[in-house]
Amino acid sequence: MPRPTATRTPFGAHGRVDVDVWTLDSGTGVRAEILTYGGILHRLTVPDTQGRPASVVRSLESLDAYTGENPFFGALIGRFANRIAHGRFTLDGTAHQVPPTDRGHALHGGPEGFHTRVWHAEGEADDKSAVLRLTLHSPADDMGFPGALDVTVTYTLDTAGTLALDYTATTDRATVVNLTNHAYFDLTDRGDILGHTLQVDAGHYLPVDGEGIPEGPAVPVAGTPFDLTAPQLLAERVADPHAQVRRAGGFDHCWVLDAPATPGALRRAARLTAPDAARTMEVWTTEPGIQVYTANQLDGTLTAPGGGSHTRHGAVCLETQHLPDSPNRPDQPTTVLRPDEIFTSRTELRFPHLGRGGDAPGD
Repeated sequence: MPRPTATRTPFGAHGRVDVDVWTLDSGTGVRAEILTYGGILHRLTVPDTQGRPASVVRSLESLDAYTGENPFFGALIGRFANRIAHGRFTLDGTAHQVPPTDRGHALHGGPEGFHTRVWHAEGEADDKSAVLRLTLHSPADDMGFPGALDVTVTYTLDTAGTLALDYTATTDRATVVNLTNHAYFDLTDRGDILGHTLQVDAGHYLPVDGEGIPEGPAVPVAGTPFDLTAPQLLAERVADPHAQVRRAGGFDHCWVLDAPATPGALRRAARLTAPDAARTMEVWTTEPGIQVYTANQLDGTLTAPGGGSHTRHGAVCLETQHLPDSPNRPDQPTTVLRPDEIFTSRTELRFPHLGRGGDAPGD
């Protein structure tokens, strides 16, 4: 059996900084391609049940497309994923302002968040896995956030075909941290997820106002189109007349995940299945929430490699994270990181149709 490999190839330049694409190959049919620009998951090639390979993430055609205006395709997000109302929060009695980018609110760390940075990369491989370690130094007051932050994100692809993302961060001053990956998933590689079924292991979600800010505490999903505790066809759910679905044009909401039996343990957050069940992906995480976004704003202006456009409801994002606007919501799990602490988070993408994993929830 071929052993895993980690290889680097030039992908272009951003200004005067070279950008590479690192290819992690499991040796067993699964392959991940990651850019040093934005830590972007550019491609994730997974065989179907018949052994036919295709990428399960939607991509852009060039580095210029990634560095231009786009809705965070495949990128690492920080310092703070999701929204901070009006970009303002107070920490230890001091007010801070992050530049607003979305309807007057700060989204995904501001206009020059981690998705716009070239990360330092080191790759390696052994008999069990291929690894890419990305590091970034965010200076004090970067995008208005207090304290200097040192971040490491490690992509690990093992021989079972599981792609894990491990996040760690340390700071020299109290700050807030919320990190995620913004991949757009399509298990058919056809640019349409309406025929997919989605299950989310959560009994509550956060309703939002017309600007994407939580209206209040989490509410039960029971009796609403947000009840995905059993697999549901996305075409039916994004067309539901529920006011929250109409307001967003589909899903763009955070589900509050059911607590794991052991605090901090991995548990399944979501299960996505292609229309013909040829591919299935499970998302496992240590995070308390998952933002489900059904690409409601894609309008066909962005081009995929090899042609074709990215259109509305052409993919779904499954962003494991803390809850939106947490710095202003003391009732939510804290996102505060202090100098004597280490932020840690892990998310795994598992493909049980490959027959190499996919444990039951809670295992």
